[in-house]
This record gives sequence, C-alpha cells and structure tokens, in this order.
Amino acid sequence: MKILFSGYHNPHFLTITEYAERALSSLGHHVIVFDDRQHIIPGRIRRRMKWLHEFDLRHVNNQFVSLALNTKPGIAVVTGGHRILGDSVNSLRENGVLTVLWTIDAPVNFEPILKTAALYDCVFCGGTEAQKILYDNGISDTHWLPFACSPDFHHHIALTDQEKKAYAKDVVFVGSFYSNRWEILRELSEFDIGIWGPHWNKAECETLGRLSIKDVQLTYSEWLKIFSATKIVIVIHYQDGKTPCYQASPKVYEALACKSFVLVDRQKDVFSLFNDGEHLVAFDNTEDLKQKVMYYLAHADERKRIATQGYGEVLNKHTYGHRMGEMLSMVESGRHS
Repeated sequence: MKILFSGYHNPHFLTITEYAERALSSLGHHVIVFDDRQHIIPGRIRRRMKWLHEFDLRHVNNQFVSLALNTKPGIAVVTGGHRILGDSVNSLRENGVLTVLWTIDAPVNFEPILKTAALYDCVFCGGTEAQKILYDNGISDTHWLPFACSPDFHHHIALTDQEKKAYAKDVVFVGSFYSNRWEILRELSEFDIGIWGPHWNKAECETLGRLSIKDVQLTYSEWLKIFSATKIVIVIHYQDGKTPCYQASPKVYEALACKSFVLVDRQKDVFSLFNDGEHLVAFDNTEDLKQKVMYYLAHADERKRIATQGYGEVLNKHTYGHRMGEMLSMVESGRHS
C-alpha cells in the first residue's frame, strides 16, 4: 500500500516519525515522507507576526496537498496534527485518500487539533488524556495507540572502557528539563546520579553531592551508551499541574528495549501496559523513589530479573512494527465496516 506519512523530522536526532516510517516500510508498504515543518519564514519572525505565520502555514499545507495529489496514496497518516489544516484534510478525502490522525504530544496546545480531528477518517491518540479531551469536545470515536520502541535503533550495546568511564552511573535520567523533574531529581544527590538532556542550565544549582548534570542535546546513539552503562534508569513524565498528561513516554519503551531496569512515576498509561514489579517498578513520591533506588542498587539479581522481563515484554508487544500494524488493521476494518 502507498502511505503518505506526515511528521516532523528533527535535524538533530531521530524521533517517533522516523521509527514509524521505518516500521511501515518493514511491513511492506511504500512510504511517502512529508516533513510538516518545511517553513519558508524563520520561526522568530513568524512568532511576532500572526499573518506571516498563517501565510507560512498555508504554504506548508499547499505542499502537503500537492504531494498527495501527485503521488496518490491510499492512506495519509498525520502525526501530531498541529500544522495540518482542516482544508487540507478535506482536500485529501475529496480525492479518495483515507485520512488518519495520530496525536503524539502532551495536549499543551490542543486547539488546532480540536478544530480538525473530526474531519479525519480515523483518529488515534498517543495518550489516553487526548482521548478524554476529544471525547469531552464531542469526538468519541478514537483509538488509543501508545508509543513503542524500535529494536533496530533501541538495544543494549557493549561499551569500551573509555565509554564506561564517560557514561557509567548508578542512576540516570535522560530528558528535557522540567521543573517537576528537577524537584524530584535534586533530592537524589546522595546517589551516583547523572542527568543528560536539553535546557538543564535552568536547574540553577550549585554542586549537589554526587549529582552530575550535562545540558546537552543527545542523539540516540549517545543515550544508548548511557542506558547500557547504568544500573537504574529513572523516567519522570511531563507535568505542569494544569495540563492532563497520562501518556507513557517513549523513553519507557526505549529504556526497556536496552535491557535497562526502569523506575518510573506512577503514570496511568504506563501501568495499563506494564506490570509494576514485573516489567518495571513504580514510585509514588520522592521519598518512595529514594527508598527504591537504595533497595534495587543493593539487590542486583532482582533488578536484573525485572529488567529481563521488561525487555521481553517490550519486544513481544510494544514495537513500532506492532503499533503500525495495529493502526492499519483498525483503519482497514473501519473502511470495510
């Protein structure tokens, strides 16, 4: 099948977009790639002038529709959905293209999606919070399609002695700075803990115990080394106290695929997919996290057993091959119902 896949191709690192595209190709489909951020006006200018932003967005959408009309895909999959306009969705449908939306971001800026979601033939949500928001706005026919791992990219690797020296920590966190994450992680300074990710200069801290912070934009090849060198990977989800966010971070699946032992906050969607104490371990608050870090550092056999079970579970059920197969199966069943 010919599939037009719209998403953002980050020039600095691979994302869900590339993993899903590769999975679709591996399933035997002809994938036509569209980068939905082919802007012609720099963002710093668009942010200051609304009319220029709208002009530029229209340009992006014209490119999207033109590509669809020229290549004639059977299905168009739009990830995110913030930058594809309703007129574009209608144009594709009028030309016989089955349209699919897959929301993949925390619903911080959900208004563009609320305007267009009902126009798509099928709607999938990366988190159940998006399903609830859409339901509350009269869009009830949605499917939950969580994120996943890509075993071709996400896997344990053997490290050189030099790499072990650079990356080995008892405990690690990899991800962007958010204040809720820092409030938790700063309390773990008694441990040998490393933090890697963008915007951690905002932490504004003096040296705290054994805690090491590196404000960097990592490629997947770098955090594979970090995950492969550590004993415990901590995952803390984005929360701002206002925006509902239940989705399981891609890092959950990616860390499990690296055979890592994962300690994760008790995020709703995570524990609809994985079992606490069997595939990974949940923590409820900072004190609970500290106690569990101490316990699992001291109990290597139990830590490795859970990591092994989590690895088996994620490869058996939660790869992008599984997800894209599920998506297309539901799309096809809806088409013929």
